[in-house]
Amino acid sequence: MVLSVRELLVKQQTQLVNALRGHAAEFGVIAAKGIDKLATLVALIAADAAVPAEVQEAIGVLSGQIEQIAAQLRALDRKLLTLHKTTPMSRLLGEIPGVGPIGALSLVLTVDPGQFKSGRHFAAWLGLVPKERSTGGKQRLGSISREGNERLRQLLVLGATAVVRYAKPGSKSASKWLLELLERRPRKVAAVALANKMARIAWAMMTSGEGYRRQPIAA
Repeated sequence: MVLSVRELLVKQQTQLVNALRGHAAEFGVIAAKGIDKLATLVALIAADAAVPAEVQEAIGVLSGQIEQIAAQLRALDRKLLTLHKTTPMSRLLGEIPGVGPIGALSLVLTVDPGQFKSGRHFAAWLGLVPKERSTGGKQRLGSISREGNERLRQLLVLGATAVVRYAKPGSKSASKWLLELLERRPRKVAAVALANKMARIAWAMMTSGEGYRRQPIAA
């Protein structure tokens, strides 16, 4: 339930941030993307004499709601971090590069690994298997499915994207497999492929109860 409430708050926060940015843009006030840049945007609006007082007030309402949700999310995250630390399987899954406390807990609390025949079936359930398109006897892989467990898929893809962003020879999370993949594929494609692999590893760990086997670091 805590995870569900957190997900709802994140969606509400995103909607409010998008609304605030949209209204600010109508008056030519923009700032870099990211929740951490929101304070800068609000300050720019407040300093712009061309923005009517009524608009300033409406922006203030949105900003106040965003701050309130942010405080609630911080409180929930503290509770979830405590739960993560006291849940053995969640701690084990947290050792997978790209899987944080929220992702690990989400896997433990929402997934029954016994329902899936293999890690591949689990990845497909998450929607991390590319759609197949066959023409002229040739098989082509398209974008990933929008079906499956959307929240878990998002968490894994976001975690994989972070790993890909900092992947380089010698880094702890950069395996030989990942570096070779990045030489052949765009980073977004590589991130989805890595998320798929992370899902398979998580299923194997939840099924066997064994810890994460760290891949050799690529030189």
